[in-house]
Amino acid sequence: MTDADQVRNSVVEEALGKLDLDTKTRLLAGQDMWSLPAVPEIGLKSLVMSDGPIGVRGVRWTADDPSIALPSPTALAAAWDPALARRAGRLLAQEARRKGVHVLLAPTVNLHRSPLGGRHFECYSEDPYLTGEVGAGYVNGVQDGGVGTTVKHFVGNDAETERFTVDSVIAPRPLRELYLAPFEAIVANAHPWGIMTAYNRVNGTTMTEHRYLVNEVLRGEWGFDGCNVSDWMAARSTAGDIEGGMDVAMPGPQSVYGPALAEAVRAGEVPESAVDEAVRNVLRLAARVGILEGAPAAVTEAPAEVDGQALARELAARGFVLVRNEAVAGRSAALPLDAAAGTVALLGAAARDARILGGGSATVFPERTVSPLDGLTAALPDGALTYCVGADPSEELTPAGKGFELRAVCRDASGAVIGEGSLPSGQVQWIGNDLPAGAAYETMASIEVTGTFLPRESGEHAFGTRGLGAFTLAVGGRTLWEGVQEMGNEADPFEAFFGAPSERARIDLAEGEPVEVSLTFHVPDMTALPLKAIMFSLLHLGPRRDADELIAEAVAAARAADTAVVVVATTDRVESEGFDRKDLSLPGRQDDLVRAVAAANPNTVVVVNAGSPVELPWREEVAAVLLTWFPGQEGGAALADVLLGDAEPGGRLPTTWPARFADAPVTEVVPADGRLEYREGLFIGYRAYEQQGVLPAFPFGHGLGYTDWAYESLEVTATTARVRLTNTGTRPGRETVQVYLAPKADAFERPASWLAAFAGVEAGPGESVEAEIALPERAFEIWDEETGGWRRIGGSYEVRASHSHGDTRLTVTLDIS
Repeated sequence: MTDADQVRNSVVEEALGKLDLDTKTRLLAGQDMWSLPAVPEIGLKSLVMSDGPIGVRGVRWTADDPSIALPSPTALAAAWDPALARRAGRLLAQEARRKGVHVLLAPTVNLHRSPLGGRHFECYSEDPYLTGEVGAGYVNGVQDGGVGTTVKHFVGNDAETERFTVDSVIAPRPLRELYLAPFEAIVANAHPWGIMTAYNRVNGTTMTEHRYLVNEVLRGEWGFDGCNVSDWMAARSTAGDIEGGMDVAMPGPQSVYGPALAEAVRAGEVPESAVDEAVRNVLRLAARVGILEGAPAAVTEAPAEVDGQALARELAARGFVLVRNEAVAGRSAALPLDAAAGTVALLGAAARDARILGGGSATVFPERTVSPLDGLTAALPDGALTYCVGADPSEELTPAGKGFELRAVCRDASGAVIGEGSLPSGQVQWIGNDLPAGAAYETMASIEVTGTFLPRESGEHAFGTRGLGAFTLAVGGRTLWEGVQEMGNEADPFEAFFGAPSERARIDLAEGEPVEVSLTFHVPDMTALPLKAIMFSLLHLGPRRDADELIAEAVAAARAADTAVVVVATTDRVESEGFDRKDLSLPGRQDDLVRAVAAANPNTVVVVNAGSPVELPWREEVAAVLLTWFPGQEGGAALADVLLGDAEPGGRLPTTWPARFADAPVTEVVPADGRLEYREGLFIGYRAYEQQGVLPAFPFGHGLGYTDWAYESLEVTATTARVRLTNTGTRPGRETVQVYLAPKADAFERPASWLAAFAGVEAGPGESVEAEIALPERAFEIWDEETGGWRRIGGSYEVRASHSHGDTRLTVTLDIS
């Protein structure tokens, strides 16, 4: 413990001693959606929290205060570089400080247990070691900047179906070796200041009340001394939560803590010592972030300022995974392209209207977005690029976006304007106090989304709504629809709040001729609601052209070009918070588009923009396949960098891609009678593919750069692997050296092999480099269910230096006791 730690702890104890019971319990409950109350009498300012993992939204869901939007967490994990994750964290801390945020509600380190998990874009990987290393880098980076983190969702929140109530039934070994492992590694290596307990139950006990996992494991065994905050609306039991080790119940102002907790103490149902311990943790967090008077902040001088736009572009390229790159037309590989050597046909609606981030609570509003079309238009010579829609991944209405200039205007019952703000799209999502200045739930009678629309195409445009309640829709000054949307059969409250997209009217519009649009939402009485929120959207869908005609147009463009680049993608109706996927298919006619283009032009490059695996049934018919995840605001610029060779695609797969959905070993995400049993035990991801003898489309750790590497020697001790390799290509490059362990004879049920360690190396053409990689003790251990502790397993191991799980380059036998 440092001197500063001792001073902080002394100030915390002194402040705690000055608080009465009511003030203490009030401090454990959110005063609103995103903050805890100030206590001026002890010099405590209000502690402010904010989503999310890839950008800091702040306390307002508004584009008036834009945020840097980094690539998705899966993209960050695909870089296999904890130091890069740390740089990302430092940028986010910088953003948090700018927005007055003290604690970032991130990172998400649940595992990619099944590829159907709808929120996997917000998680890192299927592998606990990779997840823990990248997560620790991220946490260290954020906290380098004096901003707290809450590592989430502790634990077993690995799918979205029935996520508020599901009982994740996990045996002790997989719970320890897989699902708890990233949290344990981050506590050990990054000392996070916060953790977030999940909605779900684990083995019958709700996580916010899980005394064993929170008090005994997290705090007792691992030594976590931070603050434990509930996931939003996860806290359900006053006594159960405080005795289960949950410090803060969010959001407020209505909560199971606050007055309810004070009453429970006075009634003898809860010991005041439990309240004191929770308050101590909150005050320690406040001291660390510098808002408790007299206590030195953990960071007194912020790191050097980071160029957010430049880092977002670098992160995107470093996370892109090139999974296929075949020889074409006398060239050794399809990529990189030669910008001066020919023409490019860019195809796909996803190239024009880029999806840069996943849906749900991770959403932020960047100041700018660079689509693939924007990026390649800027990078290629005039006349070298043609563009066709080809196929649209979305066949339903989506929130008004391109071509719309919108504002939200709040009025009272008399029609007077009481608040207004700009909207980045037709989506309104206000929760708690997240309202335009001057607006209040008590006085708002209506909210009008209003502005202009400049059509990109002539023809019949569809408009609609999403959300629950009464609406009036007008286009061009004419009311097209008035009505009420009732609740449907949505199972998840998050999804129910939004409601299903509903078409309301169609109208003919002319390209380039602006038209006024307006959607008025009639605000209901929300007096009795514990959490006040307004969520609705103005939706739009452009003219529908014949799908075969669009594909034929794209084929003609591809045939006339030297290279065809097809961009395919998922949508927020396929991957988002609140629901899981049903299959791994790309939506719409995108597969048909790729096949048709590939048949017309053998030099076809496919860019896949998805947050987690999708089926690529045409993968062997095309020259190259590049995975871009959701690449953040600079994704299109980074794509141009990589396609044209100005940057190397630096990523390696953080999760296995199956050839077909039917090949995926673990697919269960739907509970039976409220229970989701992790029957597969230790065998998820690449462990399961190897156990079942199934070859994936692309193995865990796979990724191609723009140079070649010769692995020349491997030396191993019980603590270290040394790998010497040479860049045998003609370009500088980066290689991720992966070290796997495979027991030669095993008396215990273990995977056939597992990732033990990794390291990145860089070298110029012809240069050699040596990677010295520490082998962690835990790589040789299992959780012994009989003794309830870790057990080292001696014997002979094959140590593999690999390019990927499916591409071992060197092996050495290691005997350990």
